[in-house]
Amino acid sequence: MAIKLAINGFGRIGRNIVRALYESGLSDEIKIVAINELADPEAIAHLLKYDTSHGRFSFPVKLGEDTISVAGDTIALFCEENPVELPWQTLDVDVVLECTGVYHSREHAQLHITAGAKKVLFSHPADNDVDATIVYGINDDELKSEHTIVSNGSCTTNCVVPVIKVLDDAFGIESGAITTIHASMNDQQVIDAYHHDLRRTRAASQSIIPVDTKLARGIDRILPKFEGRFEAIAVRVPTINVTAMDLSVTVNADVDLKAVNNALKAQAKDRLEGILSYTEEPLVSVDFNHDPHSCIIDGTQTRVSHKRLIKLLVWCDNEWGFANRMLDTARAMVAVTQ
Repeated sequence: MAIKLAINGFGRIGRNIVRALYESGLSDEIKIVAINELADPEAIAHLLKYDTSHGRFSFPVKLGEDTISVAGDTIALFCEENPVELPWQTLDVDVVLECTGVYHSREHAQLHITAGAKKVLFSHPADNDVDATIVYGINDDELKSEHTIVSNGSCTTNCVVPVIKVLDDAFGIESGAITTIHASMNDQQVIDAYHHDLRRTRAASQSIIPVDTKLARGIDRILPKFEGRFEAIAVRVPTINVTAMDLSVTVNADVDLKAVNNALKAQAKDRLEGILSYTEEPLVSVDFNHDPHSCIIDGTQTRVSHKRLIKLLVWCDNEWGFANRMLDTARAMVAVTQ
C-alpha cells in the first residue's frame, strides 16, 4: 500500500518535495494526498510548474476546483490556518510534512496528530521536545515505531554531519569549526527594508551578509559525543541556490591529504552512497544545482596542516538535496511501524 503524505506549507521545500517525488520515480510508492497552503491556488500551480533554480517541471500540472493534479495524480488543496481543521483522518495521512517554517514545537505538531495524521516530520530544526532529529544515512536507524513527531534537521546539518561521521570513524575528531556559505533566502530583503536582524535589513543581492546559525547545536543533537566541541558561523551570499561548507577539524591521528580523501571516497561508494558524493572536477556552485546528495566533497580543496588539522570544502544543493532527504526520512518513519 502506498505511503500517504500531506504537505503543510508549499514554499521552496514543499514544492521541491513534490518535484523530487516524481523525478525520482517514487510516485507509485508514495502519494501526496493533500497540500495546505494559504497562497492563491493559481500561484501554487504556477510556481510548481516554473522554478528559477530548478527549471520547468517535467511532469504536467493542472489546477482543478480545490485540487491540483501532477501527472494525473489528484492532490487535495486546502487553505486552512489552523491545522486542527484539516481532514487528515479522512485522508488517512501517514505523515504530515510540516514545511511552513512557522511551527517548531511538539505542541504545534500535535495539532496535526489531533487532526488525524499518524506522524509529523518537520522540514527544519525543531525544539528539544520532539521524539527525534534525524540526519538520514547517519542516525535514521534510531527511529522507533512510537516516534510520531520528528525533525529532519536542516540542510546544513544534513550536509556536514555525514562528513564529520566519516572523519571521526577514520581518524577520531577532537574539535571543529565551520563556516556556512549559504545562498540567499526569502527572509532577506530585495532592497534595504526593515527586519529585526539589522544585517538582514540590507539588500541580499549586494552584500555578503553574516547571519546567526545554530548549526553547532544541531551537530550536538545528532552526534552527542561532540557536545561543545564544534563552533559555527554563517554568511549569506548573493546567489539563489547551493551552499558551501568550509569545515575544519582537528583529529587524533596523523593524516595526510591522500588518506583524508580516500576515506571520504570510500564511504561515498559504500555505506553513504546516495548521501555523500566526491568529485575532483573543477566545479563551481551552479554545477551542484539539483544534486540530490546531502553533501559533495570537492577533493581538490582538501588541505591538511601539521598532520592533525583537516580543512574541507563541502557542497550541497540546500533545496534539492534536503527535499530528497525529507522523502527518505518519511519513508523510514512509516517503515518502522510496518
